Amino acid sequence: MTRRAIYPGSFDPITMGHLDIIERSAKLFDEVIVAVLLNIDKQPMFSPEERVEMIRSINRWDNVRVSTFQGLLVHYAIEQESQVIVRGIRAVSDYEYELQMALMNRRLEPRVETVFLMAGEAYSYLSSRLIKEVFKLGGAISGLVPESVEQRMREKLK
Repeated sequence: MTRRAIYPGSFDPITMGHLDIIERSAKLFDEVIVAVLLNIDKQPMFSPEERVEMIRSINRWDNVRVSTFQGLLVHYAIEQESQVIVRGIRAVSDYEYELQMALMNRRLEPRVETVFLMAGEAYSYLSSRLIKEVFKLGGAISGLVPESVEQRMREKLK
């Protein structure tokens, strides 16, 4: 049986912290699906198609693929025949929220387990929201996102 995991998120934009979780997940599972959430309630910097394209362009793992989903994550997990949802945890505040989500997901679909990975120390403070805020205010984000993503962000602000 293939051990397939889903790493869901908005990835708007993808950060080095996200890439750290993807890399570590790729070592733990036979296949990892990086699933970009389609959320019409948010005002993203990048369209879902742009986010998928950026992630695919920097994907260096043979067992990682990128797709999109909307609706309940556990429904998508069953559709993809995934047994695991991977979530990155940066701080205690993340854990409280993620625990609620994991318990609800377990109640909705007991066949799907949630695995928490601690963020790497160098990225424990990073979030896409913070990256966008610092960038829009003229702060340096070099080393916090891939160079190609930073370039795409510059193009968006023009």
